[in-house]
Amino acid sequence: MARAKTLKSDISIEAVLEAALELFSSQGYGATSMRQIAEKAGVSVGNIYHHFKNKELIFQRLLDRYWEIVLDPELKLNRIFSKAEFPDDLEDLADAIEEVVNNHSRKILLIYVDVIEFRGAHIRKFYETMAVRFEAQYGKNLAKRKKKGELTGGDPLVGVMLAVRWFFYFFTVEKSFGVPMHFGMDNRQAIDEFIRIMRYGVLPRGNDGRQPDKLHG
Repeated sequence: MARAKTLKSDISIEAVLEAALELFSSQGYGATSMRQIAEKAGVSVGNIYHHFKNKELIFQRLLDRYWEIVLDPELKLNRIFSKAEFPDDLEDLADAIEEVVNNHSRKILLIYVDVIEFRGAHIRKFYETMAVRFEAQYGKNLAKRKKKGELTGGDPLVGVMLAVRWFFYFFTVEKSFGVPMHFGMDNRQAIDEFIRIMRYGVLPRGNDGRQPDKLHG
C-alpha cells in the first residue's frame, strides 16, 4: 500500500513538473499560475502544494534537472570533454551540443526566462563555475600541447569555452527559438565556417607585418 502511494506521488510530481515546464517555457514564469499548472497536470492545487512549497521551487527543480543532465559524466558531450582534444574535437562538440539542444529545448528556454524575470538568480552559480569546470577538463592537456608548440596565439582554454557557448547559442536560436538560417546559411555550413575560423582565423598568418600584441593597438 505504501509503495502504491509513493508511486502515485511520484507520478503526480512528474505531471506537475512536465506541466510547469511547458507553461514556463511558452509563457514565462510570472504569467503562469499554480492553478494553470494544476489544471494542465490534472491534479489539485492542494496536491501541488503538498510537494512544492511555492511556484519558484518548481522552477528551480526544473533548472536543477537540466544542470544534472548537462553535468552527467555519461552524457555524450561530457565524454568528449573528458578526452580534452580541442580544437580537434570541434566537429564532435557541435554534434553533441546539437543533440543536447534537440533533447532539452524547453529546459534551455528556462535559462532565458530566468534572465528576464529573475536577473539570472537561479542560473548564476552554474555560469560562475564554468571556467573552473573547463580548466579541470581541458587545462592540463591544452597546457601540454601549447608547450609543444602545437597550439599558438590566444588562450586555448578561452577558445574551447567560446566554441561551446557559441554552439549552444547557435542551436538554441535554431531549435528553441525556431529561427533557422539566421546566419544566412544552413546549420552545417554555419558550423563548418565557425570551426574553420576557430582553427585558422580570418587574417593571413605572418603576412600582415604586425605583432600579435599590436593587433588591437
